[in-house]
Amino acid sequence: MHKLPRPASSIRRKVSFDLDNLTDDSDIEDYRDRNKPDWTIRGAISALPPRKRRNYGVLTVLIFVFLYWASHRPQPPKGLSPYLNYDAIDWSRYAYTQYVTSDEYLCNSVMVFEALHRLGSRADKILFYPQEWDTVISGPNDRTSQLLLEARNKYNVQLEPIEVNSLQDMPGGVSTWDSSITKLWAFRETTYRRILQIDSDVMVLQNLDELFFLPSAPVAMPRAYWDYSNDHKLTSLLVLLEPSYVEYRSMMDRVEAVTAGQLGKEEYDGHPLYDMELLNDRYAGSALVLPHRQYGLVTGEFRRKDHRDFLGNDHETWNPDTVLKQAKLVHFSDWPLPKPWVMWPQKLLAEIIPRCDNNPGTSQESGCRDREVWKQLYEDFRLKRKNVCMLLSYPAPEWPPKEKNTSNQPPAPKDDKPVAEKPEQVQASE
Repeated sequence: MHKLPRPASSIRRKVSFDLDNLTDDSDIEDYRDRNKPDWTIRGAISALPPRKRRNYGVLTVLIFVFLYWASHRPQPPKGLSPYLNYDAIDWSRYAYTQYVTSDEYLCNSVMVFEALHRLGSRADKILFYPQEWDTVISGPNDRTSQLLLEARNKYNVQLEPIEVNSLQDMPGGVSTWDSSITKLWAFRETTYRRILQIDSDVMVLQNLDELFFLPSAPVAMPRAYWDYSNDHKLTSLLVLLEPSYVEYRSMMDRVEAVTAGQLGKEEYDGHPLYDMELLNDRYAGSALVLPHRQYGLVTGEFRRKDHRDFLGNDHETWNPDTVLKQAKLVHFSDWPLPKPWVMWPQKLLAEIIPRCDNNPGTSQESGCRDREVWKQLYEDFRLKRKNVCMLLSYPAPEWPPKEKNTSNQPPAPKDDKPVAEKPEQVQASE
């Protein structure tokens, strides 16, 4: 028996009824609501067995503790090799040293130690100073004792009084460079594996700790690139050395004749006898040469127009900002301009200041970035001197300097040779 087909109107009514039920969102019994999972974090945790809840809780606490420790742990200074375990190094085997022979230079050394401290170095810091000084503050104007104490208490510097070595072999011929051989005192610190001796007339720009882990060598020094005509001499503005009392005595024996007054300081193998010459005589053929771009930049380079000696080639383009960014330190050397702790004689400054590349000295001058960088370096040094040492710069010396009155001095023997000054070392304030 066959069923009769339903009328079309009946089928439409049925479909319409079903569709209305499917699309009625107000119906609490809608199938979509009935099948929607009711999941919350609290519900998920509650559904776990007590033992699992405890384990997950402990794990969460450990994760938060680790994240907090990782974000607050001491970080290695920028520039240190990523292949070194900074925390596992025995930093008591390495040290930075400074030497001071006069009040004028004490603040400079404190500024160097401040920079090393601020940049995160963990190596020891040692200051050699004249044994006649003391750390007893005798009054508000006793800045020498105050700075010694500041170096010790604020920057963890070890103070070591010493007998200052000097080449004072002739009356009236004494200069600050006669005591430069005091720098060699660092060779006596044999409890250290390596020592980094830095001149005080510098501004440290980046961390230098990576130098302690270079391949072994008696000394490591940058080239005096500004004087390549002189057999590629090494400069002693930065010396990485391996302490050895034997080495110290070997070099000091060479100057005994000078200190005893039997030999003029200009008469040793035909050249001046200073720390730089002693180190070159002994290590020129065995020293590890440091790249001068990072460790030997001098401010005088910003006054030059020919930078091939510094760049080492003819194809690179000089960029003062890039050069300064690469440098780990900069050495102030613009003879005869005074060092940065002495104000500039304006007449001399007009002769020394870097020239612009285009139309220098006119209202249309341009390309003066060298001048801007050069002036900023001096301004930064003076501001740092004021902030660290609470000292202002010394007044500018008279320029041109007056000739010395030698009428009360005995005439020099006829066979005496004229004293040749070292342009990169002599200060205009002397």
